[in-house]
Amino acid sequence: MDQRDAGGRARADGFVELRVHGVSATGPDDLLDRQHVQQVAGDHRGGFYRPRPGNHEGAETDGVTLEAYRWNNLPAGNAVRTLSMVILLPFMLINLAIWMRPATAGSDPVIKALCRLLALTLTGMYVLSMVGIALDVIAWKCMSSPECLAGRSWLSWLGGRPAGLRLAVLALVPAAAISLVWGLSARPALPSHVFRSADQPLASNRLTAVGRWDNEPLVGRLRSIHVAAAFATLDLSLLGARAAQGLSIGTVALAATCGLLLIMSAVLLCIPPLTRPTEWRLDRLVSALRTIALGLTVLVWIHVLTSSASWPERNGLPGYNLTVVGLFIGQAVLLAALGVVLFWHRRREPGVAPALGFGALATSVAAISLALTFSAELVYRVSDVLNRGAPTAEALITSPPRACIWAILGFSLAVLVTLAVAGVVSVASRPGRIRAASAIVARDFPDAPADATPRLRQVRKSMARARFTERLVPLAVLYACLAGIGIAAVALGLLPTPPSELVQRYVGLPAGFVNFGIGVGSYLIAALIVGLVVGGIFAYRTPGFRRYVGVLWDLGTFWPRAAHPFAPPCYAERAVPELTCRITHLVDSGNAVVLTGHSHGSVLLAATVLQLPRRVTDRVALLTHGSPLRRLYARLFPAYVSDEVIHEIADRVDWRWVNLWRDTDPIGGRVFPPHGPDETPAACDREATVDRRLRDPYGVTPPSGDIFPPPIKGHRPCESEEAFTEAVRHLADHLR
Repeated sequence: MDQRDAGGRARADGFVELRVHGVSATGPDDLLDRQHVQQVAGDHRGGFYRPRPGNHEGAETDGVTLEAYRWNNLPAGNAVRTLSMVILLPFMLINLAIWMRPATAGSDPVIKALCRLLALTLTGMYVLSMVGIALDVIAWKCMSSPECLAGRSWLSWLGGRPAGLRLAVLALVPAAAISLVWGLSARPALPSHVFRSADQPLASNRLTAVGRWDNEPLVGRLRSIHVAAAFATLDLSLLGARAAQGLSIGTVALAATCGLLLIMSAVLLCIPPLTRPTEWRLDRLVSALRTIALGLTVLVWIHVLTSSASWPERNGLPGYNLTVVGLFIGQAVLLAALGVVLFWHRRREPGVAPALGFGALATSVAAISLALTFSAELVYRVSDVLNRGAPTAEALITSPPRACIWAILGFSLAVLVTLAVAGVVSVASRPGRIRAASAIVARDFPDAPADATPRLRQVRKSMARARFTERLVPLAVLYACLAGIGIAAVALGLLPTPPSELVQRYVGLPAGFVNFGIGVGSYLIAALIVGLVVGGIFAYRTPGFRRYVGVLWDLGTFWPRAAHPFAPPCYAERAVPELTCRITHLVDSGNAVVLTGHSHGSVLLAATVLQLPRRVTDRVALLTHGSPLRRLYARLFPAYVSDEVIHEIADRVDWRWVNLWRDTDPIGGRVFPPHGPDETPAACDREATVDRRLRDPYGVTPPSGDIFPPPIKGHRPCESEEAFTEAVRHLADHLR
């Protein structure tokens, strides 16, 4: 038997502590606190590790064999995939929104349909941004201006040619952009099929759905529908310009066919059979739809290329500005409909937060606002370069559509107002947070010496900062409302008056100041895009930096793609079945298993426990630390993480569950709420055995032999603390 099998072989009647890290993990050696480790299962992207046998460190602690599951390479990738974060981030957010729906099952079909229609509009926005750059700004405006072509040999060779030829050649740019995201979304799926059991039922509205859902059929159908709609959008943009030459039977017939393709795409996204894994008729239909769209694109391209008559070259691609504004209005209508449905089906139980269940709306608005801003900034920046540094807010030959300028202005105002309100909320809530932190510090360190006052002040500030997390949800709702107003305000792009003159006329601000603000907002958006690119690179190359920027990415890619096929693939579709397979193997080999998960790793283990059969859970215990299950997931995903689900997890492991949490942790917290006076003693007793608060720091004065006081750990893992070791020992004793 090879060394790998020898290291992974389970010992009969043994105990295995299986550690699962969070988003800030570095390597299996740090996770196991051993320098010499070896992989015993999995591959280079996700695998199980144990201390190498035969070295002085030892593979066992108190009779418990250490093992670690490293999954942080599953959502990571090479540099090209990391750079795609900027392109795929809006798609990931709209995919996240469909999982944030409320727990009321009656609203599920409508919310899913609305989220998928919003996802389709994101694809249309992506295509129209490429059309705006290639066809509107370059092919139509710049190539009609000798001033723009002067000194640019890479453009002048096409300048002066017939407009049909220019449009046909530059139309290859948006076609290539569609092919790019098509190829990114069609990457080979993670090899999760070898772990998934085909006869496992799918539990609706439960965390059990993650890892049991064979999502490839749905993603394939969504991909075909979005590709068909993307090429149909490109075709309509070309035909809209071709119609400026005069309507013909061919133009009308092609435009009608493209419109029918878009309508069919929208209808297919709303039908219930879309999610059924064995609908082979639907698979054929969406494949035929995609093939027809590709063939239609070729016909439209030839139709535009062979047009020999002169085209009326106006200041802007005919119909483009109207199409962009129409898309934004459609998005605003869909968002309003989603808000009405969420409000109608909101939970009216006493004690439930009013914002609970509205995460789908806030995240949808964030996705559309981000995509709108990125698209507008891209068109604006290309126009600025072609204008040779002249202010693009003025009516120059290559000025972007007015809708793009309104989008930049609306996004900048929404961000500035939200930041201003966040500052006010931070200052206004600070005294209350400080008072609560002071009470905790006084209880934890009643006999602190006078020279520990500076350290006590630092501890109070850490606790107060950690308590600001609860204020983030209302701020996100505020930003969603402001961004939604900004999206609706893009309709002002239909007016012939530039934004600066309109604001000066009705608000009183000077037009120059408004243009300056638009320029500053554009540079801020460009800085945001550059920051996302740099952050994406460092997030998977620098473990310390990953702790801060990897949370959103790992949160978004944890959920399967159910709304947008161009979103990044879901790593939980492999991680959860792989954990299930490994734990089942260890238990069937005669071991009892103590599962320990930090931060997001506790969510992976929670989903895994719900998948394990009863014969396995009888030999399993659970230890979580820094867990966001209740504090974040129960707020953001009420249909999948709720009191019922958390109690079901505890019942599966027969309440052999310990959750360690700190007051200085801004992410993790309790998994059960504080006991109310109306709760039964039995429920209180059981829940009290789960949550265990850790004093952080454990002291405010330097220990003997040191000059520094113990550090404030906040959201850091607990494996090195004595409380963690005692909890593992306690759970192992229960299993014995």
